[in-house]
Amino acid sequence: MSISIPKTQKAALVVSSDSPILFKNDHPVKQPEELAPGECLVKMHCTGVCHTDLHARLGDWPLPHKLPLVGGHEGVGEVVAIGANTIDCPVKIGDRVGVKWLADSCLQCEQCRKGLEQCCAKAKLSGYTVDGTFSQYVVSYVAHVTPIPENLDSQEAASFLCAGVTVYRALKYSQTKPGDWVVLPGAGGGLGHLAIQYAVHAFGLRVVAIDTGAEKKELCLSLGAEKWIDFRETKDLVKDIKNATGGEGPHAALVSAASGTAYEQAVDYLRPGGSLLAVGLPGQAQISASVFWTVVKSINIIGSYVGNRQDAHEALNIASMGKIHCHYVSKPLSALSEVYEGMQQGTVAGRVVLKMD
Repeated sequence: MSISIPKTQKAALVVSSDSPILFKNDHPVKQPEELAPGECLVKMHCTGVCHTDLHARLGDWPLPHKLPLVGGHEGVGEVVAIGANTIDCPVKIGDRVGVKWLADSCLQCEQCRKGLEQCCAKAKLSGYTVDGTFSQYVVSYVAHVTPIPENLDSQEAASFLCAGVTVYRALKYSQTKPGDWVVLPGAGGGLGHLAIQYAVHAFGLRVVAIDTGAEKKELCLSLGAEKWIDFRETKDLVKDIKNATGGEGPHAALVSAASGTAYEQAVDYLRPGGSLLAVGLPGQAQISASVFWTVVKSINIIGSYVGNRQDAHEALNIASMGKIHCHYVSKPLSALSEVYEGMQQGTVAGRVVLKMD
């Protein structure tokens, strides 16, 4: 198959944390003969925008990132070239694949062997330590791109590659069982609205959604949340959560909100034996909780960081069954700056997906 690959492309770059996003029409495209073994070139169809991308743009995480940087890590596109001498390649030219946060890992260290490849010391991170998906073409790695199920639309599939797999994995390891209660602070956002659906349809859980605003309330309840609490209107959040779950509190709290306060409150409202699933990544916040009550209530604090390759396959396959949908707004790449503004103001309900056409 012969595919014409241009020398330059459109791309959105972070030059520094205090500079506007730089939109370029002449950003170089790595040519097929320049690809290393194991690398592939993917022509992007679309890409989701994640809060992690905003952190990369602001430079407010303690994890160093490259500059200048093409952000983005929720991309869906077509493989158009594969590096020469790639052995046992799991993809072929023409395949539709997803580019995730974890771009590559060594696959040989203890963490990779245990299914924690996202914690590999040699991990490469799309849109953070290597250029990502806010461009028409992206270089990725054949061992880590994820095949997209045929019946899953590209724009909808995009956000399952990070938001979807992240909440799916957290719920998978939450130590809950069908019929248990889970509280979702940040339920109306990109991760939260998918967490509601995975909780209900994949794990049989009952959901208390926490967020603010009429639009997010309508979204959360329509997706299957049984209870809604507006954190701006409640006078006693801990009490209201306990009341909503029959008095004892929920069995788990999946915190996708990038707020330290959301973590601090969880130990207070979780029932004994409950699990705090730490997912959202505020740059500087600490988990400040009573050691006494954490011990006496036998609370489990579980950090859950995106997901491995198997988690991604499972999350996408469940979505392809048709019961879990990403609620998104489609915009052009040129709208990225205004999308970031909406994220900072907390006004984005669901997800934004950028088209590369």
